[in-house]
Amino acid sequence: MASGMMIEGKWTTDWHQRDQSGKFNETPTTFRDRVSADGSSGFKAEAGRYHLYVSLACPWAHRTLIMRELKGLNDAISVSIVDPMMSDKGWMFSEAPEAIPDSVNHAQYLQEIYVKADPKYTGRVTVPVLWDKQTQTIVNNESREIMRMFDVEFAPLATQKIDLYPYPRDLQQKIDETIDAIYMPINAGVYRAGFAREQAAYEDAVTELFESLDRWETILSKQHYLCGDRLTEADICMFTTLYRFDSVYHGHFKCNLRRILDYPNLWNYLKDLYQLGEFKATCNLDHIKRGYYMSMTEINPNRIVPKGPIIDFDERHDRDRFSKA
Repeated sequence: MASGMMIEGKWTTDWHQRDQSGKFNETPTTFRDRVSADGSSGFKAEAGRYHLYVSLACPWAHRTLIMRELKGLNDAISVSIVDPMMSDKGWMFSEAPEAIPDSVNHAQYLQEIYVKADPKYTGRVTVPVLWDKQTQTIVNNESREIMRMFDVEFAPLATQKIDLYPYPRDLQQKIDETIDAIYMPINAGVYRAGFAREQAAYEDAVTELFESLDRWETILSKQHYLCGDRLTEADICMFTTLYRFDSVYHGHFKCNLRRILDYPNLWNYLKDLYQLGEFKATCNLDHIKRGYYMSMTEINPNRIVPKGPIIDFDERHDRDRFSKA
């Protein structure tokens, strides 16, 4: 999520993420360095060295928070949480109850972190951001790569010995392929629908989205998780979209052919994941709804946040019918 971007270190809202057909196109992330367990990458995995900037509203940032919880890295990696509402200067830090101010760089806006890393930065100001306190720069702002680093490279520092990208190699390949498979039609698909400017672009995105959801509904009728009988990184990537779907994407982004509640297997799968303590600890639906409905004035100019829907994520699920690994 971002309401503007930086051009040569200056903030502007005069930019476009759509092509001439009205399709929404994501701008690639630009900070792509890597933390490694042995430090060979130039950034060594060390407790207390790195700081994570996130929004609870953003599904991409949410991935990294879940991984941080699952691995037990809360003491090793500090965190700041932006205000749920994006200002005209982008993500901001505030004293809101669910926000955590920037205790590292003492910034007021996230854009300041990007400029500190690169005074001539051109690009979007997005979350998550992994900041290195030692070299005073952004290591990475690509959620999938940050999630993988937390899972693999920070494993020696983890207090919970869970592996979400396990051997053998063919399972790792399946995890990567699954993350790829759900990205465009589902994770990005809701945005492609919500920000479409032309009817055809919207219908293409919505059709692809629900065809993919239908496919995973069938798969999840036969197995516990996306990649088989064990929880993996792919499930985290699916969860953050499904969790927001009925409350935000169904109405706000017009993804309203069906709700996740209408899919027996996807709905029970979502409840199963949510009821894991590490997932639930990162979820704040009120923050999420305010983040979307109050920040995206292009879609919701009056900033009215709906009271519903009423969803019981703690309702009993049926996924215990599958054996757990």
